[in-house]
Amino acid sequence: MTELLKPYRAKRDFEASPEPQGKRGRKAARARFVVQKHDARRLHYDLRLEMDGVLKSWAVTRGPSLSPAEKRLAVMTEDHPVDYLAWEGSIPKGQYGGGTMIVWDTGSWEPVGDPAAGLAKGHLEFALHGERLAGRWHLVRMKGRGGEKKQPWLLMKADDEHARREGDILVAHEASVLSGRTNRDLAEGGGVRADHAARAEVAAARRTKPTTSRSKSARKAILPPFVEPALAALVDNVPTGDGWLYEIKHDGYRMQARIDGGSVKLLTRSGLDWTAKFEATAQALKAMKLPSALIDAEIVVETAGGVSSFSALQRSLAAGDAASAVFYAFDLLYLDGRDIRDLPLTERKDLLLQSLDDAQSGGPIRFSEHLAADGAAMALHACRLGLEGIVAKRADAPYRSGRTDAWRKIKCTRSEEFVVAGYMPSTTAARSVGSLILGTHADGTLVHVGRVGTGFRDAVARDLWTELEPLRIPAPPFEAELPPLARRNARWVEPRLVCEVTFRGWTGDDQLRHASFKTLRSDVRPDEVVREKTPAAPKASTRKAPGETVTLTHPDRVLWSDVGLTKEGLAAYYAEIADRMLPHVIDRPLSLLRCPDGLGSCFYQKHGWAGLDERYLRVVGDEKAVVIRDRDGLRTLVQGSVLEIHPWGAPASDPERPDRLIFDLDPGDGVGWGDLVAGALEVRERMSEAGFATFVKTTGGKGLHVVVPIEPKAGWAEAKAFAQRIASEMAKDAPDLYVATVSKKARDARIFVDYLRNQRGATAVSAFSTRARPGAPVSVPVDWDELPSLGSGARFDVMNLPSRLAAFQRDPWAEFERAARPLEAAGRQPRRRT
Repeated sequence: MTELLKPYRAKRDFEASPEPQGKRGRKAARARFVVQKHDARRLHYDLRLEMDGVLKSWAVTRGPSLSPAEKRLAVMTEDHPVDYLAWEGSIPKGQYGGGTMIVWDTGSWEPVGDPAAGLAKGHLEFALHGERLAGRWHLVRMKGRGGEKKQPWLLMKADDEHARREGDILVAHEASVLSGRTNRDLAEGGGVRADHAARAEVAAARRTKPTTSRSKSARKAILPPFVEPALAALVDNVPTGDGWLYEIKHDGYRMQARIDGGSVKLLTRSGLDWTAKFEATAQALKAMKLPSALIDAEIVVETAGGVSSFSALQRSLAAGDAASAVFYAFDLLYLDGRDIRDLPLTERKDLLLQSLDDAQSGGPIRFSEHLAADGAAMALHACRLGLEGIVAKRADAPYRSGRTDAWRKIKCTRSEEFVVAGYMPSTTAARSVGSLILGTHADGTLVHVGRVGTGFRDAVARDLWTELEPLRIPAPPFEAELPPLARRNARWVEPRLVCEVTFRGWTGDDQLRHASFKTLRSDVRPDEVVREKTPAAPKASTRKAPGETVTLTHPDRVLWSDVGLTKEGLAAYYAEIADRMLPHVIDRPLSLLRCPDGLGSCFYQKHGWAGLDERYLRVVGDEKAVVIRDRDGLRTLVQGSVLEIHPWGAPASDPERPDRLIFDLDPGDGVGWGDLVAGALEVRERMSEAGFATFVKTTGGKGLHVVVPIEPKAGWAEAKAFAQRIASEMAKDAPDLYVATVSKKARDARIFVDYLRNQRGATAVSAFSTRARPGAPVSVPVDWDELPSLGSGARFDVMNLPSRLAAFQRDPWAEFERAARPLEAAGRQPRRRT
């Protein structure tokens, strides 16, 4: 037993406590640290610094402070194993340290001088490079009182560029940097927020013990040229119970890295050599100087919010620049002369983690972390945060090629492969595909399942036409007779190509619902394509939605060329979320951003226009603003190529009295997401002191909107004055953080608290409206406690939002209308912060 860990182990019953038993770790390329928020007998924060293969630990009773004037008591405790770097969970009451623990911050650290000498002397100076803590710090040992068993130290922030004398970072950041959980979430059994941070760093729960010893299962072998990958079976429900590991499902290309000495090859799911496409990834793997290995992984490109985006990956490949690609390694098949496929998954992942120990944090090569519990909660939060889904894997299973029950995938948005049986030409572009006619095999015959008419970028639509035109045949390749509508304008092709399509589900007559083209699949043969079987689920009704009474002209017109979102696709999105959106736009004067030819052709429409369809749209007031009444009006706006909907803060029936205030937090250059979240929380606190409830939403851009429901009694002048006072007080109390002036020069590295949305005629983008920006992002109401894990105001888009809404079991704005109070009833004026 490692001597340094004897006190740690002696204090714990590992049969009762889920904490890692741990072993002394090998030296990493960079010393690591963790700060854990520990809600035990009393709340405190544990600082742990990696030294000599263990974690030197201090319990900081009040937590770290960024103010150099603050000295925080830090009691030195027993050394912890390096497994604790990413451990979070609940320690049962009655056990040592009983309570909840999350990873509040993590990263690397470096001592100033000799750390061993510093510890012995009683003054350890060091620098932290974490997600929340940075710069130089001091740990100074105090002269203890007689009889003390534990050494009291003081933790102090050095006075450098990372010091901050105002604001409490512990209040601004309450959740885990790894999983997005709070201690309250753990205490309530709330599970994990399955965001990009969880995917990248949650090493916590690898607690499943292997059932097969490594010496018996690993065998000497020659490095194979390629191994057919293991595939996951699609299921509707997350498997539960002991023995499962849960990983985030990445949205990219499956890739196998074959490393043989100085040679690195990147092979696709079917064994194609794509090393040249991902040269930067290959060079990053080569630079790590790994022994011979075969690594199973997924290559992705992530958005600003940290979510993998297949369309972003495709754009990178089309541009011939995949330098931003991230290689997420999740399994190891071969290592240093040994075939390890018969080892349990837990052992293979341990070996993989050790192999990638020198990988740069946040770099292009990353270990795909997992959880050993809370799979259902992880899947729920993955869908809430716009991820593709999760994969559940048996912890003790060997690696087996092909589709097996040992790996199971749970998707937020369905996607499957289909045979291309024909196409319809574009009505807006020559020599381009407008939609694809799809089929799948059932009982050996090709069956028609509908068509997909969105998701084609301009270049892809032209390439598809080029590939399909030579395959033209005179009749459909289906055995069953098709209805006239399915045959209209169709051009039939030999069923040689396979494409992958995302969709919302199946209609009652087995047709795809709300489908979007994803990619061609050259690695799949047409005769292999069958409908993926899952437990029976209710099928959608074939009844026409009310909005379908409005005809779309040129439904295949591409409005967002970067993701191929068409007018028809936008209409399908609004039909799906209409019930949630309409309360925010119905019977309100609207300012509209119209883009007749898609992005790049946009202009604001503040009044009615010639040819406006008066059956569904009406014009009101002296401003002649457009107002809609229902779903048909929403679909009519799509017909008019409206990409953004901006309502007034007052209804058309009483336009002089607003019923909501909006604080638009616009971050300047250099403002991080955490600072923006802290700004929103500052508005929330000030409004709470004044007696008002607040609600928050993303903007689909960089910022956040804090929205305050008020009773429509005061006029615009009063609303603007009140909002201006809040913004001005924030700017006066923290001039280094906030600004309330319109001048762009004043906004550098600060947040503009825009109160000007609260004046007559001013508008703000509606909840659930799309934005005329790349990727088709959406403005979305969110919970306050999920803000830290979002990472970006553009986290959600047209494709991932419906799956979030399906997974979200309650509306975060459900109490919006009931929370309204009259502006005159403000309790007391916002206090000045000191």
